[in-house]
Amino acid sequence: MGVVERIMEHAERLTSTERKIAEVLAAEPQTIAFGTVAQVAQRAGTSGPSVVRLAVKLGYEGFVGLQADVQSELARQLGPARDRIRQRPPTDVLARVHTAEQDNVQRTLDGINTAALDRSVARLADRHHRVWVQSAEMTAPIGLVLAGQLAQLRDGVTFLEGSEVAVSRTLAGLETGDTLIAIDIRRYERSLVGLTRWASEQGAKIIAITDSPLSPLVAGAAESFFISAQGVGPFDSVTGGVALANALIAGVAARLRQSAPARLDAIEEAWSAVRALIAEPGGHGPLAGIDRISHPHGDDPAGTGAGARPDGGGDGSRSPT
Repeated sequence: MGVVERIMEHAERLTSTERKIAEVLAAEPQTIAFGTVAQVAQRAGTSGPSVVRLAVKLGYEGFVGLQADVQSELARQLGPARDRIRQRPPTDVLARVHTAEQDNVQRTLDGINTAALDRSVARLADRHHRVWVQSAEMTAPIGLVLAGQLAQLRDGVTFLEGSEVAVSRTLAGLETGDTLIAIDIRRYERSLVGLTRWASEQGAKIIAITDSPLSPLVAGAAESFFISAQGVGPFDSVTGGVALANALIAGVAARLRQSAPARLDAIEEAWSAVRALIAEPGGHGPLAGIDRISHPHGDDPAGTGAGARPDGGGDGSRSPT
């Protein structure tokens, strides 16, 4: 068990002093990895023995063990896809992906603090304050699911996208009390971290969705959720993050069950008016012929001849030769 899992396991039992040290772990892991006990204590505004006691509480023999684990965590986080692509690939890709993604979802959902979830849901359901969703490129699917579905339940939801200039311009409308959901995993985009810090300074409440208590997004966040992002190939997985987004959306929907139906009705009416979707509401009803995708060789896209008539006429669209 690494330092991340140890901190999460003991989070509810940390004293206020130990939490200060944990905040240094989150904001400045390099200080733990390459500093001394005295330097860590100074950064946390506490004493050297308190730093050692935290290390022991987390299951290490002392500060040296904690430091070694943080160093390993940093080394793991800094491993780019260009290095992982050079590793020997798995022999059974499908089985490995199946196991990894199941584990990502289970670890992510099992690690949710229910009190933090309730507080976050209440904040996201508060229609008196806007919600801003800011996601890194790697975690964009999580942000799109969260912002897109939340916007169907309530107004005042903005998904921030584009260059740093464009995002900054949009965020100029942020007000004190608004909520910013910041989503990123290793290796963390500098602009996203900077804009999240700026939003916090403007009085926004930050909900961090990230992969580690060592993530720079944790420092200053009102609530933090950690997703398991283990990937089988060279890239990290976002499956656990989408599962977390689903949990948040389900909670908000339950809270807004009185106001959300009218908004969803209006959205459905708009979609129907412009015929935006092929299938009817609920996904039922046959598709019109014009909406079907036909294969140039009839109904046998695999080319196996399974759809051909014995006389060679295929589906009857062409005469036999």
